[in-house]
Amino acid sequence: MQIRDYFNFLAPDDIRIQDSRIGIESVLYEYIYRAKTPEEIAKQFESITLEQVYATILYYLHNTEEVRAYLADWLAFCRQQRDEQKQNPSPARQRFRKLKAESEVQQKYSDFTLFP
Repeated sequence: MQIRDYFNFLAPDDIRIQDSRIGIESVLYEYIYRAKTPEEIAKQFESITLEQVYATILYYLHNTEEVRAYLADWLAFCRQQRDEQKQNPSPARQRFRKLKAESEVQQKYSDFTLFP
């Protein structure tokens, strides 16, 4: 089996681990940025095997520049999506923020006593 056989190359910006819906970015983020071991990653993502985790890391090590660019694009996309969500929150998020603010006001006044 070749290393590329472990992956589905759906698009230049969408590489998935074979027989799963997990992108290589998810595994590599945990490995590179959170310093998790392959064993920890395999436990976290129950739909992939330890062998697939190691294959993903090996693919990264053999294609470092290409995969780093892939991860940089993915991280930039995530930041852009997060910024858009902050600027245009969903109605549910708006209700949650309103309820949270109301709760904080109630908590502030319930802690306030008129007589010491």
